[in-house]
Amino acid sequence: MSGVDPSGEPTATETDRLVVRRQLGRPPRGMRDVVTRDSAGEPTVVRTNPRLPDGTPFPTLYYLTSPRLVTLVSTLESEGLMREMTDRLSTDTELAERYRRAHHDYLAERDALEPLGTEVSAGGMPGRVKCLHVHVAHALAKGRGVNPFGDETIDVIAQRWPEEAPELFPEFR
Repeated sequence: MSGVDPSGEPTATETDRLVVRRQLGRPPRGMRDVVTRDSAGEPTVVRTNPRLPDGTPFPTLYYLTSPRLVTLVSTLESEGLMREMTDRLSTDTELAERYRRAHHDYLAERDALEPLGTEVSAGGMPGRVKCLHVHVAHALAKGRGVNPFGDETIDVIAQRWPEEAPELFPEFR
């Protein structure tokens, strides 16, 4: 598996880049490394640089690349799951606090690579849920307990498509 070496330098292999290019249908932008893989070894989440090669800020640290997982998450988005999650933020103070912590975790990790000078993280954090793809990628990258909406979305996928869950996210607990 690829990862970030102790110096913090990107470690994506050329093979990783080619696979992600195939998955996305375009070259990956700012890809540093593969963070998670499916049971067949294909990338599911990549970590990106906080700035694209041309210097443009790119606040999305974790990017979901698995075409099947992207499709399942898109299905949940189209069914209104994001709106339901956002509504809960105004009534569940514990959930809102966990989501704020996820936001700060995301910012801290991204800014450790390169500070962007902004409090914008990704996916609408911490005030709303805007992109489930980001939350699933964050949860898969960091593990259970860091991003509550990523965890919930993965759980919904595992419940609705139980035959696919072990294949898509074999290490998520």
